[in-house]
Amino acid sequence: MKTPLLFLTLLFSVQLLNAQIENGGLDVNTVNEIVNSYSPDRNDKAIMNALAKNSINSLAMNQERLVNADTYISNKVKTKGISNQKQSGRCWLFTGLNIMRADMINNLDLPEFQLSQNYNFFWDMLEKSNLFLQSIIDTSNEPMDNRRVEWLFRNPLSDGGQFTGIIDIISKYGVVPAVVMPETAQSDNTGTMRNLLSQKLREWGLKLRKMAAGGADTSALEQEKMKMLKETYRFLSLNLGVPPSSFEWTRMNSSGEPVETKTYTPLEFYKEYIGYDLGNNYVMMMNDPSRPYWEVYEIDLDRHVYDGNNWKFVNVPMEVIKETAIASIKADTPMYFSCDVGKFIDRDRGFLDLETYDYEDLFGTEYSMDKAERIATGASASTHAMTLSGVDLDKEGKPKKWLVENSWGNGANNGYLIMTDPWMDEYLFRLVAEKRFVPKKVIETLDKKKPVLLPAWDILY
Repeated sequence: MKTPLLFLTLLFSVQLLNAQIENGGLDVNTVNEIVNSYSPDRNDKAIMNALAKNSINSLAMNQERLVNADTYISNKVKTKGISNQKQSGRCWLFTGLNIMRADMINNLDLPEFQLSQNYNFFWDMLEKSNLFLQSIIDTSNEPMDNRRVEWLFRNPLSDGGQFTGIIDIISKYGVVPAVVMPETAQSDNTGTMRNLLSQKLREWGLKLRKMAAGGADTSALEQEKMKMLKETYRFLSLNLGVPPSSFEWTRMNSSGEPVETKTYTPLEFYKEYIGYDLGNNYVMMMNDPSRPYWEVYEIDLDRHVYDGNNWKFVNVPMEVIKETAIASIKADTPMYFSCDVGKFIDRDRGFLDLETYDYEDLFGTEYSMDKAERIATGASASTHAMTLSGVDLDKEGKPKKWLVENSWGNGANNGYLIMTDPWMDEYLFRLVAEKRFVPKKVIETLDKKKPVLLPAWDILY
């Protein structure tokens, strides 16, 4: 007599379930034990009712921090106007240009003034497209499941970036005033344009790999890449406008009176009004306590230009970053920095404060990871670049809080954020400062030590 198929199926299912349970799965008894362990008390029921109709942050808001919130900043860098990156990941670019325009405003007695983010964004997208395509050619002999090849196809293009993009893009293409190449709907909201170009780059990447597998030589691959880049230029021009090769600009003083009118190329404009060598003027530092301090690190493929520079930095304690930042602010010089901006932010007040929300008391638990542990587990990373432009010092010269020029338009604190010093300790990662403000030990470390090369997919970067 044959065993019924249904019986065999059920028997197999039971055996499979038992195997899963033995390997760490949840059996019925374990689930029941978990369920029966919880009996909501009056406090839990009140919290459940509140959470059913309110956001977690509104309930966890620490009301004591809302009373008499101190916004005084003792030392501020002079600048005028707030920029707005809108729905784009261009914070790195806005921050870099904000640093430069502050110098122009103060040195030339300008009125409120903006440099064109759209102009440099155009060239950044073209250069990143070339970086991807050339990297595909370089790895064409590797299998598709090679970690580097896989990473390239997962990350063909981004509108995000860091300070090496400021160095390489601006040094190569210069800058123009915002009125010369204003924002478009697509530069303000980059998502669809970026996704469409990314899809095309992946398609082209596969084509280049197939050509290489079919025996195409380097010359043929380069010729095909050139066709792809020409199509990329047309696509970017349609979305962002055609970048100017030269332009006329009238400089005004702070009273709105014309000073002079001249014709410039973008590089001539940069050299006349900013002038310094970006690559040699700045030092990049990181506070990453999950790795040894006083070492130099470099992230592979973390650059904007194929023949440009990877992100390279000295890992230093927070005390070194603060010492540098205070010296720079006192000299009226803003700095590029990046942080994990989404943590404990009160957007309505414009505060970055560890005590903004009390999640522990709301849920009756503890969150005990330190900064190194959050980095190692992916719980925290650098997510946003801004301009560090002020510090409030106590009588002993120690920082209490910091002023941050953001690129989210006007809002709380007129577009600025107040960052408490304890928040800075936990969630600031990168600082870029002029060499003249950086301690000698940092410069010597950068000059003498060979960088440790980290992969493009490193957890923090």
